[in-house]
Amino acid sequence: MRRPGGSGAGRRRLLWAATAVLVVCGLLVWWLRPAPSPAPGGKITFATGVRTGVYERYGTLFKKRLARDLPRVDLTLQHSEGSVQNLGRIVSGEADFTITASDALAAYREKGGKDASHIRACARLYDDYMHLVVPRDSPVDSAEDLKGLRVGVGEKRSGVALVTRRLLKAAGLDMDHDVHPVRKGIDRMPDLLSAGELDAFFWSGGLPTGAIERLAERTDIRLVQLGDLLPRLHEQRPDMRYYRAAVMAPDAYPTVQRGRSVKTVAIANLLVTMDRTDAALTEGITRSVIKSRDQIGREVHAAQKVDLRTAIYTDPVPLHEGARRYYRSAKP
Repeated sequence: MRRPGGSGAGRRRLLWAATAVLVVCGLLVWWLRPAPSPAPGGKITFATGVRTGVYERYGTLFKKRLARDLPRVDLTLQHSEGSVQNLGRIVSGEADFTITASDALAAYREKGGKDASHIRACARLYDDYMHLVVPRDSPVDSAEDLKGLRVGVGEKRSGVALVTRRLLKAAGLDMDHDVHPVRKGIDRMPDLLSAGELDAFFWSGGLPTGAIERLAERTDIRLVQLGDLLPRLHEQRPDMRYYRAAVMAPDAYPTVQRGRSVKTVAIANLLVTMDRTDAALTEGITRSVIKSRDQIGREVHAAQKVDLRTAIYTDPVPLHEGARRYYRSAKP
Protein backbone atom coordinates (compact mmCIF):
# COMPACT_ATOMS: atom_id res chain seq x y z
CA MET A 1 0.00 0.00 0.00
CA ARG A 2 1.40 3.46 -1.08
CA ARG A 3 2.12 5.84 1.78
CA PRO A 4 0.20 9.07 1.74
CA GLY A 5 2.33 11.92 0.39
CA GLY A 6 5.14 9.60 -0.78
CA SER A 7 4.81 10.53 -4.44
CA GLY A 8 4.99 14.27 -3.63
CA ALA A 9 8.11 13.85 -1.50
CA GLY A 10 9.83 11.95 -4.31
CA ARG A 11 9.03 14.64 -6.79
CA ARG A 12 10.44 17.26 -4.42
CA ARG A 13 13.66 15.28 -4.00
CA LEU A 14 14.03 15.00 -7.79
CA LEU A 15 13.38 18.73 -8.19
CA TRP A 16 16.01 19.59 -5.59
CA ALA A 17 18.51 17.24 -7.21
CA ALA A 18 17.88 18.71 -10.67
CA THR A 19 18.27 22.21 -9.29
CA ALA A 20 21.55 21.28 -7.62
CA VAL A 21 22.86 19.79 -10.87
CA LEU A 22 21.94 22.93 -12.80
CA VAL A 23 23.67 25.14 -10.23
CA VAL A 24 26.82 23.01 -10.34
CA CYS A 25 26.82 23.03 -14.16
CA GLY A 26 26.38 26.79 -14.19
CA LEU A 27 29.29 27.24 -11.80
CA LEU A 28 31.46 24.95 -13.92
CA VAL A 29 30.63 26.88 -17.10
CA TRP A 30 31.46 30.16 -15.36
CA TRP A 31 34.70 28.76 -13.92
CA LEU A 32 35.86 27.11 -17.15
CA ARG A 33 35.00 29.91 -19.58
CA PRO A 34 38.02 31.83 -20.89
CA ALA A 35 38.74 35.15 -19.24
CA PRO A 36 37.84 38.13 -21.39
CA SER A 37 40.79 39.43 -23.41
CA PRO A 38 42.19 42.72 -22.12
CA ALA A 39 41.52 45.76 -24.30
CA PRO A 40 44.37 46.49 -26.72
CA GLY A 41 46.99 48.89 -25.42
CA GLY A 42 50.47 50.25 -26.02
CA LYS A 43 52.11 52.77 -28.31
CA ILE A 44 51.48 52.77 -32.05
CA THR A 45 52.38 55.10 -34.91
CA PHE A 46 50.11 56.26 -37.74
CA ALA A 47 51.79 57.72 -40.84
CA THR A 48 49.58 60.40 -42.40
CA GLY A 49 50.74 62.77 -45.15
CA VAL A 50 51.69 66.33 -46.01
CA ARG A 51 50.68 69.06 -43.60
CA THR A 52 47.41 70.70 -44.77
CA GLY A 53 46.56 67.55 -46.78
CA VAL A 54 43.50 65.36 -46.23
CA TYR A 55 45.49 62.38 -44.87
CA GLU A 56 46.96 64.63 -42.18
CA ARG A 57 43.61 66.09 -41.16
CA TYR A 58 41.97 62.67 -41.12
CA GLY A 59 44.75 61.32 -38.90
CA THR A 60 44.42 64.21 -36.43
CA LEU A 61 40.68 63.66 -36.02
CA PHE A 62 41.03 59.88 -35.87
CA LYS A 63 43.55 60.19 -33.04
CA LYS A 64 40.97 62.08 -30.97
CA ARG A 65 38.32 59.44 -31.66
CA LEU A 66 40.67 56.55 -30.85
CA ALA A 67 41.49 58.06 -27.46
CA ARG A 68 37.83 57.46 -26.60
CA ASP A 69 37.42 54.06 -28.26
CA LEU A 70 40.75 52.51 -27.19
CA PRO A 71 41.96 54.57 -24.22
CA ARG A 72 44.89 52.24 -23.53
CA VAL A 73 46.34 52.86 -27.01
CA ASP A 74 48.75 55.79 -27.34
CA LEU A 75 48.65 56.88 -31.00
CA THR A 76 51.43 59.04 -32.45
CA LEU A 77 50.95 60.75 -35.82
CA GLN A 78 53.84 60.88 -38.27
CA HIS A 79 53.85 63.33 -41.19
CA SER A 80 55.08 62.08 -44.56
CA GLU A 81 55.36 62.96 -48.23
CA GLY A 82 52.42 60.67 -49.00
CA SER A 83 51.43 57.18 -50.14
CA VAL A 84 54.78 55.94 -51.44
CA GLN A 85 56.71 56.96 -48.32
CA ASN A 86 53.89 55.65 -46.11
CA LEU A 87 54.28 52.16 -47.56
CA GLY A 88 58.00 52.22 -46.84
CA ARG A 89 57.30 53.18 -43.27
CA ILE A 90 54.91 50.36 -42.41
CA VAL A 91 57.17 47.80 -44.08
CA SER A 92 60.21 49.05 -42.15
CA GLY A 93 58.29 49.17 -38.88
CA GLU A 94 58.59 52.97 -38.52
CA ALA A 95 54.78 53.10 -38.59
CA ASP A 96 52.12 50.57 -37.61
CA PHE A 97 49.19 51.89 -39.65
CA THR A 98 48.91 54.25 -42.59
CA ILE A 99 46.73 55.47 -45.43
CA THR A 100 47.83 54.80 -48.98
CA ALA A 101 46.32 55.11 -52.43
CA SER A 102 45.50 51.79 -54.08
CA ASP A 103 47.54 52.62 -57.21
CA ALA A 104 50.67 53.24 -55.13
CA LEU A 105 50.11 49.95 -53.30
CA ALA A 106 49.62 48.07 -56.59
CA ALA A 107 52.82 49.62 -58.01
CA TYR A 108 54.75 48.59 -54.89
CA ARG A 109 53.55 45.02 -55.20
CA GLU A 110 54.17 44.90 -58.95
CA LYS A 111 57.81 45.89 -58.58
CA GLY A 112 58.33 43.28 -55.85
CA GLY A 113 58.76 45.74 -52.99
CA LYS A 114 60.13 44.42 -49.71
CA ASP A 115 57.53 42.40 -47.75
CA ALA A 116 54.82 43.46 -50.20
CA SER A 117 53.03 40.15 -49.68
CA HIS A 118 52.75 40.87 -45.94
CA ILE A 119 50.81 44.12 -46.29
CA ARG A 120 47.19 43.83 -45.13
CA ALA A 121 44.20 46.17 -45.25
CA CYS A 122 41.87 47.33 -42.51
CA ALA A 123 39.40 49.21 -44.71
CA ARG A 124 38.75 50.97 -47.95
CA LEU A 125 38.24 54.58 -46.90
CA TYR A 126 37.36 57.25 -49.47
CA ASP A 127 38.45 58.20 -52.98
CA ASP A 128 41.05 60.78 -53.92
CA TYR A 129 40.18 63.02 -56.87
CA MET A 130 42.87 64.32 -59.20
CA HIS A 131 43.01 68.11 -59.39
CA LEU A 132 44.81 70.18 -62.01
CA VAL A 133 44.78 73.74 -60.67
CA VAL A 134 45.64 76.81 -62.77
CA PRO A 135 45.06 80.59 -62.49
CA ARG A 136 41.68 81.67 -63.85
CA ASP A 137 43.29 83.48 -66.83
CA SER A 138 45.64 80.61 -67.71
CA PRO A 139 45.61 79.40 -71.33
CA VAL A 140 45.76 75.78 -70.08
CA ASP A 141 42.57 73.89 -70.98
CA SER A 142 43.97 70.34 -70.92
CA ALA A 143 47.02 68.48 -69.64
CA GLU A 144 48.56 68.64 -73.12
CA ASP A 145 48.81 72.42 -72.72
CA LEU A 146 51.29 72.08 -69.84
CA LYS A 147 54.28 71.57 -72.12
CA GLY A 148 57.13 73.90 -71.16
CA LEU A 149 55.37 75.20 -68.05
CA ARG A 150 56.31 75.14 -64.36
CA VAL A 151 54.14 72.41 -62.88
CA GLY A 152 53.80 71.29 -59.27
CA VAL A 153 53.90 67.49 -59.36
CA GLY A 154 53.90 66.53 -55.68
CA GLU A 155 56.77 65.43 -53.47
CA LYS A 156 59.09 62.69 -54.64
CA ARG A 157 57.64 59.90 -52.48
CA SER A 158 54.01 60.90 -52.80
CA GLY A 159 51.11 59.24 -54.54
CA VAL A 160 50.54 62.58 -56.30
CA ALA A 161 53.88 62.29 -58.11
CA LEU A 162 53.09 58.71 -59.15
CA VAL A 163 49.74 59.46 -60.77
CA THR A 164 50.91 62.83 -62.18
CA ARG A 165 53.68 61.11 -64.11
CA ARG A 166 51.15 58.65 -65.51
CA LEU A 167 48.64 61.36 -66.44
CA LEU A 168 51.29 63.41 -68.22
CA LYS A 169 52.38 60.31 -70.11
CA ALA A 170 48.75 59.76 -71.15
CA ALA A 171 48.79 63.37 -72.40
CA GLY A 172 51.90 62.64 -74.48
CA LEU A 173 54.28 64.45 -72.10
CA ASP A 174 57.32 63.30 -70.15
CA MET A 175 57.34 64.69 -66.61
CA ASP A 176 61.12 65.09 -66.49
CA HIS A 177 61.63 66.66 -69.92
CA ASP A 178 58.44 68.23 -71.29
CA VAL A 179 57.48 70.28 -68.21
CA HIS A 180 59.49 71.98 -65.48
CA PRO A 181 58.56 69.76 -62.52
CA VAL A 182 58.39 71.38 -59.10
CA ARG A 183 58.47 68.67 -56.45
CA LYS A 184 56.48 70.23 -53.65
CA GLY A 185 53.46 69.13 -51.65
CA ILE A 186 50.06 70.66 -51.05
CA ASP A 187 51.56 72.60 -48.14
CA ARG A 188 53.66 74.65 -50.62
CA MET A 189 52.11 74.47 -54.10
CA PRO A 190 49.15 76.82 -53.48
CA ASP A 191 51.47 79.59 -52.22
CA LEU A 192 53.78 79.13 -55.20
CA LEU A 193 50.86 79.39 -57.63
CA SER A 194 49.52 82.45 -55.86
CA ALA A 195 52.96 84.08 -56.01
CA GLY A 196 53.29 83.41 -59.73
CA GLU A 197 56.11 80.89 -59.24
CA LEU A 198 54.01 78.00 -60.60
CA ASP A 199 51.87 77.88 -63.73
CA ALA A 200 49.84 74.88 -62.57
CA PHE A 201 49.86 72.08 -60.03
CA PHE A 202 48.47 68.58 -59.64
CA TRP A 203 46.93 67.33 -56.42
CA SER A 204 45.26 64.06 -55.43
CA GLY A 205 42.93 64.42 -52.48
CA GLY A 206 39.48 64.05 -51.01
CA LEU A 207 36.76 66.58 -51.77
CA PRO A 208 37.05 69.29 -50.83
CA THR A 209 40.72 69.77 -49.98
CA GLY A 210 41.07 72.61 -47.50
CA ALA A 211 44.31 73.96 -48.99
CA ILE A 212 42.59 74.50 -52.34
CA GLU A 213 39.57 76.12 -50.68
CA ARG A 214 41.90 78.55 -48.93
CA LEU A 215 43.82 79.24 -52.16
CA ALA A 216 40.53 80.15 -53.87
CA GLU A 217 39.84 82.76 -51.19
CA ARG A 218 42.90 84.80 -52.23
CA THR A 219 43.56 83.78 -55.86
CA ASP A 220 41.20 83.37 -58.80
CA ILE A 221 41.73 79.78 -59.96
CA ARG A 222 40.24 77.12 -62.27
CA LEU A 223 40.15 73.33 -62.27
CA VAL A 224 41.15 71.73 -65.58
CA GLN A 225 39.35 68.52 -66.57
CA LEU A 226 41.42 65.32 -66.74
CA GLY A 227 38.67 62.86 -67.64
CA ASP A 228 39.70 62.65 -71.30
CA LEU A 229 42.99 61.00 -70.24
CA LEU A 230 41.41 57.92 -68.68
CA PRO A 231 41.30 55.69 -71.81
CA ARG A 232 44.99 56.37 -72.52
CA LEU A 233 45.79 55.90 -68.84
CA HIS A 234 44.19 52.44 -68.88
CA GLU A 235 46.25 51.49 -71.93
CA GLN A 236 49.56 51.97 -70.11
CA ARG A 237 49.62 48.90 -67.82
CA PRO A 238 47.22 46.37 -66.26
CA ASP A 239 47.45 47.99 -62.80
CA MET A 240 45.88 51.15 -64.22
CA ARG A 241 42.50 49.61 -63.39
CA TYR A 242 42.73 51.38 -60.05
CA TYR A 243 41.86 54.65 -61.79
CA ARG A 244 38.20 55.30 -62.46
CA ALA A 245 36.20 58.02 -64.14
CA ALA A 246 34.86 60.58 -61.69
CA VAL A 247 33.17 63.97 -61.62
CA MET A 248 33.73 66.82 -59.20
CA ALA A 249 30.23 68.12 -58.53
CA PRO A 250 29.72 71.89 -58.77
CA ASP A 251 29.45 72.18 -54.99
CA ALA A 252 32.90 70.65 -54.37
CA TYR A 253 34.48 74.10 -54.80
CA PRO A 254 31.53 76.44 -55.51
CA THR A 255 33.54 79.66 -55.98
CA VAL A 256 36.01 77.91 -58.26
CA GLN A 257 33.66 75.84 -60.39
CA ARG A 258 30.87 78.41 -60.66
CA GLY A 259 28.13 75.91 -61.25
CA ARG A 260 30.13 73.61 -63.53
CA SER A 261 31.12 70.00 -62.90
CA VAL A 262 34.66 68.84 -63.71
CA LYS A 263 35.50 65.42 -65.16
CA THR A 264 38.54 63.81 -63.60
CA VAL A 265 40.13 60.57 -62.35
CA ALA A 266 39.66 59.05 -58.89
CA ILE A 267 41.69 56.54 -56.85
CA ALA A 268 40.60 54.61 -53.74
CA ASN A 269 42.43 55.08 -50.44
CA LEU A 270 43.08 52.17 -48.09
CA LEU A 271 43.96 51.97 -44.41
CA VAL A 272 46.75 49.38 -44.20
CA THR A 273 49.06 47.63 -41.77
CA MET A 274 51.26 44.51 -41.78
CA ASP A 275 50.15 40.93 -41.18
CA ARG A 276 52.32 40.87 -38.03
CA THR A 277 50.15 43.53 -36.33
CA ASP A 278 48.16 42.22 -33.36
CA ALA A 279 44.71 41.01 -34.43
CA ALA A 280 42.86 42.46 -31.43
CA LEU A 281 44.46 45.85 -31.98
CA THR A 282 43.65 45.76 -35.70
CA GLU A 283 40.06 44.79 -34.95
CA GLY A 284 39.75 47.72 -32.57
CA ILE A 285 41.30 50.18 -35.03
CA THR A 286 38.98 48.97 -37.81
CA ARG A 287 35.92 49.28 -35.59
CA SER A 288 36.89 52.83 -34.64
CA VAL A 289 37.44 53.81 -38.29
CA ILE A 290 33.97 52.65 -39.28
CA LYS A 291 32.21 54.01 -36.21
CA SER A 292 33.89 57.44 -36.49
CA ARG A 293 32.63 58.16 -40.00
CA ASP A 294 29.98 60.70 -39.04
CA GLN A 295 32.13 62.43 -36.45
CA ILE A 296 35.19 62.83 -38.69
CA GLY A 297 33.02 63.46 -41.74
CA ARG A 298 31.72 66.69 -40.23
CA GLU A 299 35.20 68.18 -40.73
CA VAL A 300 36.71 65.96 -43.44
CA HIS A 301 33.84 65.62 -45.90
CA ALA A 302 35.61 62.83 -47.81
CA ALA A 303 35.35 60.65 -44.70
CA GLN A 304 31.56 60.57 -45.13
CA LYS A 305 32.22 58.03 -47.90
CA VAL A 306 33.60 55.46 -45.43
CA ASP A 307 30.98 52.72 -45.42
CA LEU A 308 30.69 49.27 -43.86
CA ARG A 309 29.39 47.79 -47.13
CA THR A 310 32.32 48.97 -49.26
CA ALA A 311 35.11 48.95 -46.64
CA ILE A 312 35.86 45.28 -47.30
CA TYR A 313 36.83 45.86 -50.95
CA THR A 314 40.55 46.39 -50.46
CA ASP A 315 42.08 45.25 -53.75
CA PRO A 316 45.07 44.80 -54.27
CA VAL A 317 45.66 43.39 -50.75
CA PRO A 318 43.58 41.11 -48.52
CA LEU A 319 42.03 42.13 -45.22
CA HIS A 320 43.97 41.66 -41.99
CA GLU A 321 42.56 38.89 -39.81
CA GLY A 322 41.64 41.42 -37.12
CA ALA A 323 39.68 43.46 -39.66
CA ARG A 324 37.92 40.29 -40.84
CA ARG A 325 36.85 39.62 -37.26
CA TYR A 326 35.28 43.05 -37.00
CA TYR A 327 33.39 42.78 -40.30
CA ARG A 328 32.06 39.33 -39.37
CA SER A 329 30.80 40.65 -36.04
CA ALA A 330 29.29 43.75 -37.65
CA LYS A 331 27.30 41.89 -40.32
CA PRO A 332 23.58 42.72 -40.01
